[in-house]
Amino acid sequence: MTVLYLFVPLSMVIAGILVWAAFWAIKNNQYEDLEGPAHRILMDDDDPRIPTQPHVNEAAKAETKPLQGKS
Repeated sequence: MTVLYLFVPLSMVIAGILVWAAFWAIKNNQYEDLEGPAHRILMDDDDPRIPTQPHVNEAAKAETKPLQGKS
């Protein structure tokens, strides 16, 4: 029975810390983007974001070539 004199105030202190931590997290925008990490994990990371060799579209090459035979 005497252990309740220890555990009741201790549990109230812990509950107060948890409530304070929840309000601190909300105030500091910790819950601002809830869907971002869920969508980010589905993205394919196999493709490099910056290509090492430039890829030139064949249609773009054809447009930049001067026309031969027509003046």
